[in-house]
Amino acid sequence: MAQHQFQTEVSRLLHLIIHSLYSNREIFLRELVSNASDALDKLKYLTVADEVYKNINFDPRVDISFNKDAKTLTVSDNGIGMNEADLIDSLGTIARSGTKAFLEKLAEDAKKDSNLIGQFGVGFYSAFMVADKIEVISRKANEDSAWKWISDGKEGFEIESTARDTQGTTVLLHLTDEGAEYANRWSIEDIIKRYSNHVAFPIYLTYDEKEWDDKGAEKGSKTKTDRINSGTALWRRAKNELKDEDYNEFYKQLGHDTDAPLHYIHTKAEGTLEYSTLFYIPKKAPFDLYNVDYKPGVKLYVKRVFITDDDKELMPTYLRFVRGVIDSEDLPLNVSREILQQNKVLLNIKNASVKKLLSEFKQMADNAVSGSDEAKEKWETFVSQFNRPLKEGLYQDFGNRDAIQELVRFKSTSVEGWTSFADYVSRMKSDQKHIYYITGGDEKTLRSSPLLEAYRAKEIEVLVMSDDIDDIVIPSLHSYRKETPGADGKIESQSWELKAVNRAGADEELGEKKDKDAEKEAKPVIEKIKKALGDRVKDVKLSRRLHDSPSCIVADENDPSIQMAQMLKAMGQTAMTEIKPILEVNGDHPIVVGLKNIDDENRIADVAGVLLDQALLVEGIKLNDPADFVKRLNRLLSK
Repeated sequence: MAQHQFQTEVSRLLHLIIHSLYSNREIFLRELVSNASDALDKLKYLTVADEVYKNINFDPRVDISFNKDAKTLTVSDNGIGMNEADLIDSLGTIARSGTKAFLEKLAEDAKKDSNLIGQFGVGFYSAFMVADKIEVISRKANEDSAWKWISDGKEGFEIESTARDTQGTTVLLHLTDEGAEYANRWSIEDIIKRYSNHVAFPIYLTYDEKEWDDKGAEKGSKTKTDRINSGTALWRRAKNELKDEDYNEFYKQLGHDTDAPLHYIHTKAEGTLEYSTLFYIPKKAPFDLYNVDYKPGVKLYVKRVFITDDDKELMPTYLRFVRGVIDSEDLPLNVSREILQQNKVLLNIKNASVKKLLSEFKQMADNAVSGSDEAKEKWETFVSQFNRPLKEGLYQDFGNRDAIQELVRFKSTSVEGWTSFADYVSRMKSDQKHIYYITGGDEKTLRSSPLLEAYRAKEIEVLVMSDDIDDIVIPSLHSYRKETPGADGKIESQSWELKAVNRAGADEELGEKKDKDAEKEAKPVIEKIKKALGDRVKDVKLSRRLHDSPSCIVADENDPSIQMAQMLKAMGQTAMTEIKPILEVNGDHPIVVGLKNIDDENRIADVAGVLLDQALLVEGIKLNDPADFVKRLNRLLSK
């Protein structure tokens, strides 16, 4: 018998599960059945697509049994099974990234977040909420050897050779006193019908039923085995046969979630292509939404045969939060993953599905404007969770860019909450030609930026874009285009250029005419500052956008912003040329005016350096040499 230690993350996870998670313990059975269903799915696919497995006598099923006196519960399947290496990899480690984040989130409020177990792909371990010892007996398909995995969920586990008649996996739980309530026919049936009724394979429960004579006295018992799930592919059923409860329970099993989905979209297409889709939008963003190796949420079936659940080609990456099923009638059953990526049938289904999803999102937005408080809350939840990935679509999905433009939301200097491009345009001044926005650090920093002073004074609205991705996608957008029906019924198109207020030239529409005398008067001071700063800046200019602040920085129209340059550097692009800002100064500010009669080059250098550094700090940019800034500031304060 080989002894093994748990991976560190597993030990921490098990400690939390055993000592903290008791708010929704029954999900352990949902997770075990889900794992069994996945194992059956995988073998079913192989028996169709791989010659090596076609000779297997395969009648897929899940069997559940219990022993009330011994306090045990058993979940068994005849799916793909596991060998010794699989048991170590699957039950001794957590290979998925994001485990650390999961543990931290659990530690914050373990009971409240117990529903996260399934979402983080560690559902098997939830069985330790109700068991103090678990045995897993498994035999991999087309292999003769079987293996037993044993653990009490503490330090580690043991693996030994054993026997099993067929391929598949049996999970035997030795229940705790608290978990003994689940060694009960009615509890098991209730949990299966609520969480796993739509599993595509039959689930059987074996139990002892008492027998009674005609006088009502117990005369013995007999063992019975009943099927306890419907096993119907819900996405194949007609929508008028289904209720919200049906959709919600299927989602909980599919998405390993205890919450109902925020929204669902059920489509059945007939004609040139025949397929069914059922998509869900979660209430909360998946934990790995921003991980490079995120787990896709859409499963592909062909004629109800499971093909894959980890192909990122089924949905564009900006819709990676979508959960659901695609079931095609037109793909071959033995289609490979390499063929899938280039298959025209799947591409057409994907394109149609994306358009349908975006259309549903637009309907949600429209309902929020004219609908109930519930519709408004639903849209607010959607925006708070998925606004950022949708913005990625502006950069990635040129074909659907117009539709995505109508969905993305931003904060604004003129209204509370979220606003859209369309709403911004409806509030524009009659003589305003551009949509103005500011990108950079956090929202609070952007709202206090001196770059907004003149726009506030002129009552020109500016969109506040604090997502790190805004600096990438919005410049690529260039403009916002809106099509509206004209008086003659024809579609009219209007377009407004997007202008970043933190770029040179964005102040041209402020209506401030260049004062030649002021420029001439300020020129000596500008030259002094420019000389003092040297190659720290690209240029120094007199500002038309500052009212109260002495200085601000902007980027040249052809350069990336300083925030963008810092982001690229953090991503490893260290070879790029250093981006230098343009410093704009307020010619009427006392600090700038005070430089006119100063000839001390050291003092000019200190003032110029502080003007630049404070402009950088206000924009949330880290100084290269904070100590130098402090020294300059102290010298000025001492005088």
